[in-house]
Amino acid sequence: MDGELYMTLVPASIAKSKPGYLHLPFQAANTGQMLRDSQTDLSLMGCQIVALLGSPLKNGNTAKLLDRAVQGAKDAGCEVETIVVPFLDFEACMEMFFCVDHEICGMEDAMVQIYPKFRSLDGIIVATPVMTMGIPGKLKSFMDRFQVFYMAKYVRKQPLVPKELKAHRRGLYIGISGMKVPDVFEGSKRSMKTFFDIIDVSYGNELLINDMDNIRDIGTKPELLEEAYRKGLDLGKAVAGKE
Repeated sequence: MDGELYMTLVPASIAKSKPGYLHLPFQAANTGQMLRDSQTDLSLMGCQIVALLGSPLKNGNTAKLLDRAVQGAKDAGCEVETIVVPFLDFEACMEMFFCVDHEICGMEDAMVQIYPKFRSLDGIIVATPVMTMGIPGKLKSFMDRFQVFYMAKYVRKQPLVPKELKAHRRGLYIGISGMKVPDVFEGSKRSMKTFFDIIDVSYGNELLINDMDNIRDIGTKPELLEEAYRKGLDLGKAVAGKE
């Protein structure tokens, strides 16, 4: 993702060694104010897409595919924010159940600023490799932290996503696998579809590429990079109301 500014919240130790990343100190943060600030910022923007990278390799095969999809969405007129999930400063869900009765999580970390983005986004692109036949650890923990949305939608019957947004919110899943075996994406797809449902996003499209152990460099498959671009473009057009 050369030349792209990652609006990614990372620990100070990582931020110092990666000047393109943004670090915010959450230990002294005012949770309520940060939520209000994030919601205000989003309200000033147009068509918004959040792109999640599940791999820590910002120049790896998954990232290259995500880059092309992001460019397609931008060419459709959308603003895209890329988040590199493995470098986010957050912990896995601790089952505190604070979210049963509240619209926020009881854990005060990087997710505090993530939730408002997901309430207001128009589309989402998730790109990730498959590990042990499923979603890799940090991304899976990120998805699990959306119990905040689950409790609001299914327990309190008060979804966090505004009704006027639900109808057009779309998602794109890009997955790669080293192995070429039957059902290698089955576990990941089940998790991704469930995640999209929880955040009120329609599972609009997918790009699933296996046999990467033999392909090795996605750059040798320009047709797959072009397909990622087209799917990003289609997503952008759909959420921008251009088709």
